[in-house]
Amino acid sequence: MMEENRTDKQVLLKGIKTLVFALLSLFMGPILLSFAFSKPDDKLYYPLLIVGCAISALAVFMLFKGIRIIMSSMFKKK
Repeated sequence: MMEENRTDKQVLLKGIKTLVFALLSLFMGPILLSFAFSKPDDKLYYPLLIVGCAISALAVFMLFKGIRIIMSSMFKKK
């Protein structure tokens, strides 16, 4: 007998929440970087640059993690 694969709704919702957070970070990171690059002589240049780079890297990581969670909710056998 073939076992029927069903989507785990709770895991799918967790993956969608992760992708929403990644989407917000995808916009927030480059905005902070553009603020930092617009005034390189300002005293907040280095903190904004570091935070912007960290948020951008976090966005890419969360994007892959969210896609992996959604795929595991759809295709993982129980």
